Amino acid sequence: MSLHTLKGRSVSMTIPTVLVVDDSPTVRKIVQMTLQREHIRVITASDALSALTAVADEMPALILLDIQLPRMDGYNICQIIRKHMQFRSIPIIMLSGKDGLFDKMRGRLAGSTEYLTKPFDSVELVQTVKKYLVNWEERVPPQQERVRPRLRRRG
Repeated sequence: MSLHTLKGRSVSMTIPTVLVVDDSPTVRKIVQMTLQREHIRVITASDALSALTAVADEMPALILLDIQLPRMDGYNICQIIRKHMQFRSIPIIMLSGKDGLFDKMRGRLAGSTEYLTKPFDSVELVQTVKKYLVNWEERVPPQQERVRPRLRRRG
């Protein structure tokens, strides 16, 4: 949620925020540029810690999550997010270069909503993201009501 000033008055302008988690700067930039052309606010993270911090701080409307990440893979990040009630309704779209049935099932078991195989084209990306951004405002509480929860890995 962003706040703009119009003739001395504060005007709340809501646009959805998508968190893109990928260790490739190229993938992050391409996805960011593609979604920003669709008037979608994009924040990015390159690893698990940055991703979990962004989820807690920003409460994104949707998460695009790469599976192959350093130190902690996307499956584990997805499971951690899903363990917290306030984040369970956030759609998580797994991104992977693997197209196997096993990988897709593992993503579903971890709690992902959808699975996109790399390389994907911009039309497929936008269609998938927009499909899950329908009624996104109903899933995200107003910023002032948010309390930053602690996200930690439970052993």
